[in-house]
Amino acid sequence: MPRQRDTAPTDQTRLLVAVGTDKHPFDRLVDWLTQWHAHAAGSVGLTVQHGHTTAPELPGAVPFLGHDALQQEMADADLVVCHGGPATILEARRHGHLPIVVPRDPGRGEHVDDHQQLFARRLGDAGLVALCETREQLHDALAAGLVDASRYAVAADPGAHEARRLAVARVGQIVDDLVARAAARPPRWPARTRPDRREGRR
Repeated sequence: MPRQRDTAPTDQTRLLVAVGTDKHPFDRLVDWLTQWHAHAAGSVGLTVQHGHTTAPELPGAVPFLGHDALQQEMADADLVVCHGGPATILEARRHGHLPIVVPRDPGRGEHVDDHQQLFARRLGDAGLVALCETREQLHDALAAGLVDASRYAVAADPGAHEARRLAVARVGQIVDDLVARAAARPPRWPARTRPDRREGRR
């Protein structure tokens, strides 16, 4: 059961980073995090769910978390950084987080299309996520979170968020299914135009 965010100061900020289960690696986010962590290691308790990305040399790095384990990590975290997956974002908000979101970029081989970017930008415009599309934006957001984690806290209200969570998760699944089917189909080439019979006549 989600709980209200505990924003009381502690000696260590608990940070969860989740890249989801997509088969594409997300080296960019993990690299940005590694660079930041080198200067903040003393004050951060880290869990990094890195998926199919090469395991980083960071404490708390795990490839995947089961559903219950992920829920517990979200409940215990002070800050959540995640990819632009609809279900992950809504789960983070359900647990009282304003998630710091780095959407996957298909131009970098991180996904098959740009639906994470479009979704995250829309939520960012609405103030429902802290959108970070550059290394500097992510590092600034994390630095601000270390100073005051309450900047990235929202009211945890499972009743109000549950219907929206299910709807967005369903939309995300439909999009993923459509993209997967499109990727599995052979390319459709336009029909070869019939050569002009007069071609070659002089």
